[in-house]
Amino acid sequence: MNPVTLLPFIVLIGAMFLMTRSAKKKQAAAANMRNEMQPGTGVRTIGGMYATVKELHDDTVLLEVAPGVHAIYAKNAIGAVLDDAEYNRIVHGDTEELDVDGAVVPDDASSLTEADGEADAKTDLVKKTESDDAEPADDKKSDGKADGEADAK
Repeated sequence: MNPVTLLPFIVLIGAMFLMTRSAKKKQAAAANMRNEMQPGTGVRTIGGMYATVKELHDDTVLLEVAPGVHAIYAKNAIGAVLDDAEYNRIVHGDTEELDVDGAVVPDDASSLTEADGEADAKTDLVKKTESDDAEPADDKKSDGKADGEADAK
């Protein structure tokens, strides 16, 4: 058989090997993360619920969802084990003072687009025609009728 005809099959088998290898690494990292859970740590389930670990069992974990509310979850349902600072920031809204060494980024982009002296000079993006500059002429008399109304006799 010609080696050139076998080349696509070899490449396909190599790609499948690499994909399954990376998937196994991710599964091993997730299992390691779940095994490092301790009572009192904050977790996020795969459904997006934040809770505190109360008890660990072989395949299950007891989570405290709210004060006095407990639920039993499978260990596979734990999506992430959070450190204390991140858990408190997300659940309790705690904000820590951040050390800002560099420039502060503004909330809006207005200070980035305007120069110091150009703040009052605005660009008019509407295209003006000659009829817009002239005063409207009152050629037609207003009979007290609204637009679209016709004389009905």
